[in-house]
Amino acid sequence: MIDSAVILAAGRGTRIWPYGETKPKAALPVGNVPIMTRQMRCLKSVGVKMFTIVTGHLEQQVKSIALREGADVTFVHQPDLSGPAQGLMLALERCDADPIYVVYGDVVATVESYKALRDCWRKDCDAAVLVHKLEGEDPAEWFCASVADGQLQSVSAHSRGEHSHRLCGIAVLSEKAAGYVERHPGISTKLDVGAMPAMEADLSQTFQDMVDGGEKVAAVETRDFFVDVDKPWHLLEANGRMAEYFNRRLKKDEISDGAKISEDADIQGPIRVGPNSEIGKRVVIQGHVSIGANTTITNGAMLGRHIIIGDSCKIRDYCQLGTYSVVGNNCVIGHCAEFTGVLMNKVYLYHYCELSGVIGTATDIGAATVCGTLRFDDGRTIHNVKGRKEMPRIGSNETYIGEYCRTGVNAIIMPGVKMGPYSILGPGTIAYHDVPARTLVLAKQEQVTKEWGPEKYGW
Repeated sequence: MIDSAVILAAGRGTRIWPYGETKPKAALPVGNVPIMTRQMRCLKSVGVKMFTIVTGHLEQQVKSIALREGADVTFVHQPDLSGPAQGLMLALERCDADPIYVVYGDVVATVESYKALRDCWRKDCDAAVLVHKLEGEDPAEWFCASVADGQLQSVSAHSRGEHSHRLCGIAVLSEKAAGYVERHPGISTKLDVGAMPAMEADLSQTFQDMVDGGEKVAAVETRDFFVDVDKPWHLLEANGRMAEYFNRRLKKDEISDGAKISEDADIQGPIRVGPNSEIGKRVVIQGHVSIGANTTITNGAMLGRHIIIGDSCKIRDYCQLGTYSVVGNNCVIGHCAEFTGVLMNKVYLYHYCELSGVIGTATDIGAATVCGTLRFDDGRTIHNVKGRKEMPRIGSNETYIGEYCRTGVNAIIMPGVKMGPYSILGPGTIAYHDVPARTLVLAKQEQVTKEWGPEKYGW
């Protein structure tokens, strides 16, 4: 039995802008549940009773989330955010368990993956790491792994070469492995010639050092889906995959006490409805949809498949929600609004707006706000991530709006544009480029005024 775990949740999350400014990545919602909450619940399901959580950036949010789970939790502050290995060293000073789970605070895996890692652990292993098939992803974005016969052979950081797997940031370490963590050089050394490593202590280097030292490191493939939430489009992907994973288990309707469903609603598949929620007349639901408590879906609202909707939402008046969407708590989606993607808590979408992407907490979207998702060249938008140009496979043309934003009537957001937190896009404004945080953008209008009257018509 492995009863202890370390969760590394200190990072700044600079690559997931605009969300990392106001939330640590461990607090970002996936299926309306913070990432770290999901991790703790998965770990508890495989026998973990004691947690050591390494905090840093926006640490009070991390502490608040962890304490709500009612577990035995110890917090360790990492003042120098030079990499997860340093955070783990600080944690191991407070926790001497052998073996121990180690989990990066920004990864989303299914409980089946945690169980597979637990079941693979053997006394003759010095460590076991979870690995995920790349499946067409660019190896240059990840710490990749070479695997043979269930054993880790080597690790390569952001490689230009061909690789089948990548590391997932979830592992089991023995006391011997902890000794290798302490000897971490503070930089990745397994690199392609010409590569330029950051001065960051990632645990992938520890696993490479162990392999080089002749230690046994088991490699366990993920079960079902896995997402490393590193950039904004990964948040979109993780939520969509979680919505499908959660809802496909619905084999029949699950209707809670106090829920009401109109006989005039057109429901084409199994649904899950929370207490005191209502589905009204002319509503169309394609099925495999989960609805929280005290939510009303009324007057012709149209919902696709594999959707999660939170508590106390109002979805009404012929609005449309696309497949694989996740709607947070206390959201309002009004008259003829169309949305596909992720709404965090307390987002309001008003008349005739059309949006696709991720919209942050307490954001107010004005009437007829539209985001473009189809470019004239039918291509994907190139994003700038800390100076590096990237073209995501998923979500490249979606809109990414940070927390606590507003848009005015008839605002237009072009494909792939991101909007920083605490910002406003004024009425009639067209956003061609990313909007920085704490920015007000207004359109400057030039007007021409002339005399006019009946004499212009021959009177």
